[in-house]
Amino acid sequence: MKQRIYINDVAVRDGFQIEKNIISTETKIALIDALSETGVAKIETTSFVHPKLVPNMADAVEVLANIKRAADVTYSVLVPNRKGMERAVATHQSDGRIDEINVVVSASETHNRANVNRTCDESFADFAIMVKMAKSAGIRINGSISTSFGCPFEGYVPEDRVLGFARRFADLGFDGVSLADTTGMANPAQVERLSAAAVRQFSNIELTLHFHNTRGMGLANVIAGIRAGIVHYDGSLAGLGGCPFAPGATGNICTEDMVNMLEDMDYDTGVDLDRLLAAAVKMPAIVGHDVTGQVMRAGKTMHLHAVPGKLYTQ
Repeated sequence: MKQRIYINDVAVRDGFQIEKNIISTETKIALIDALSETGVAKIETTSFVHPKLVPNMADAVEVLANIKRAADVTYSVLVPNRKGMERAVATHQSDGRIDEINVVVSASETHNRANVNRTCDESFADFAIMVKMAKSAGIRINGSISTSFGCPFEGYVPEDRVLGFARRFADLGFDGVSLADTTGMANPAQVERLSAAAVRQFSNIELTLHFHNTRGMGLANVIAGIRAGIVHYDGSLAGLGGCPFAPGATGNICTEDMVNMLEDMDYDTGVDLDRLLAAAVKMPAIVGHDVTGQVMRAGKTMHLHAVPGKLYTQ
């Protein structure tokens, strides 16, 4: 029996949030609807961040009110603080159902200050309140640990610190924890070691890995995570995304490239790769620039070509 690997797509939030051009609400809705038909397990739809800080997320309420939800897909949102949580809960209780809320803290103090302008302890103090708000509204909540595999300012992040943050999330009652390689500093040996430790310590919560491909090791890191026992993975359609606090950082690992690799390796992703590719090829026109996806250019591994009309033999 094939091992099941669950694929989450974060392009509409993580990818679009750093785009300079404003992506229309209609385009976001159409893309989410298309992703809903591909078989991905989860779609990160938007973020309840201040619209002046991230203009491309200003239409969060409108997006959630108008998407067509598939019964087997989890629709998640990113919430940066208590104010955002209030807006998310209000939206959920009106006409924009939210299945899961994702909050973020960096494993390094420097990156956390750069990202959300607060200390890690200040972030967790808010999370203790936010988790109760989510639970009262009947919404799952996931805690993401950015820079889990390295910080662009501080360098190496001790594994005990990352696992300690995961423990704090678990003790607060979070449903899941994501370990994020925010700037593409992870390597497969490191990923397998930290992931295995997380699996041993947190068997009662959902663990997810989130990789960037900044140094070309993103898909290799997925395999390392699977070897360690983690089965949930974030990707971004066409490889969109990046970190504004890491010079030279490229986007997230590409969802369709990851699915192509895993299907070739005989894992069950539950994803219709053809439908995923049909959505991915529209991305360059949507964002107005080239994207990093490889399979959308080359075709699936077994996309064969016509034999040349005349073959020469020696």
